[in-house]
Amino acid sequence: MRKSKGILFFLLVCLGVMPLHAQELYIPWKESFSSLRPLFRQDTVTLLFGGDLMMHKRQLEYDHRTFLEPVRSYLERADLAVVNMEFTLAGEPYTGYPAFSTPESYPRYAADCGVDVFLTANNHILDKGKSGLVRTLQRYREMEQERHIRITGTAEDAAADTASNPLVMAVKGIRIALINFTYGTNQKATSAWPKINGMDKEDICAAIRRARRRNVDLIIALPHWGTEYRLRHDPEQEAFALWLAGQGVDAIIGAHPHVVQDAGLIKTPGREVPVFYSLGNLVSNMTAPNTRLELFVTLRVTRDRFGELHMLPPRADYLWCSQPGCLTDTYQALAVRDFIGKRDLWRDPSDYDNMIQTYNRVKAATGIKD
Repeated sequence: MRKSKGILFFLLVCLGVMPLHAQELYIPWKESFSSLRPLFRQDTVTLLFGGDLMMHKRQLEYDHRTFLEPVRSYLERADLAVVNMEFTLAGEPYTGYPAFSTPESYPRYAADCGVDVFLTANNHILDKGKSGLVRTLQRYREMEQERHIRITGTAEDAAADTASNPLVMAVKGIRIALINFTYGTNQKATSAWPKINGMDKEDICAAIRRARRRNVDLIIALPHWGTEYRLRHDPEQEAFALWLAGQGVDAIIGAHPHVVQDAGLIKTPGREVPVFYSLGNLVSNMTAPNTRLELFVTLRVTRDRFGELHMLPPRADYLWCSQPGCLTDTYQALAVRDFIGKRDLWRDPSDYDNMIQTYNRVKAATGIKD
């Protein structure tokens, strides 16, 4: 009887009568994928997450249309690439830290490189006040129309908030909800709108409920949190991560500390939730210890032969932000593993040595292997 039901399910799927996905997502954490075999094909969705894309004052002196070239292929290969945009588009005069206003050609270049989703809930999004945030949202909305990127984390009104908090996207038939929020902003909000998503449990629970009503398969929390420059997460991050996992979030990927922080699995009944506490910077002018090493994290979700979803072990790729005069004459984010053993390419070989030393130090401190 069980076999006949399986055959009936298979026929209904082939005829398009039944959807090829489970109604409720169960994600076992598997070290091996050898047991999963498709009937005809295997649908695997790759979701890539990058850290803080920044534009400090010195970076403004260079052509930013080269900053991501060494990792362009990583962004383009991903089915969905998500990056934190740690600046405003408040217009001229362009400024760096402590109050960022960046040329709008910078996020346009990121989109050209393959970034699909801009995260905007961060502590710098109000650097130029309400007017700066309004202009930033206007420019991003124009990009949504022109280049089909999406944004989440901020919203100009209640309708936009409902539409983007959570941001729900269908990728190869898998419905993914992104929930982006920040611990706070450097400048205080002077009005309710535009809204910046905060670490408010009631607001996050409401976003999770909206995600479930929209029949999503996967919920990913993207917090801007933590203590800057620490390679290990703090107790407040851990407590909030445990709470998020308890609310049904399927993965947690954080930013803000400007360095890579440790990662782990949160075990809840029937589920294991991966958490990466901080990815570090993607491109910046920061030179403090460990701030030039960062991560790309790739989540891979696949359907098994019964149409159920499974999350494979996350993949981590360490990146290095090369500064002018080190490898080339400008800033560039590069994958460390692509350059190991190529010290002779460096204009300043001591920077290669710095990269390798930082890479080994951070791996040892965080336990994250690439």
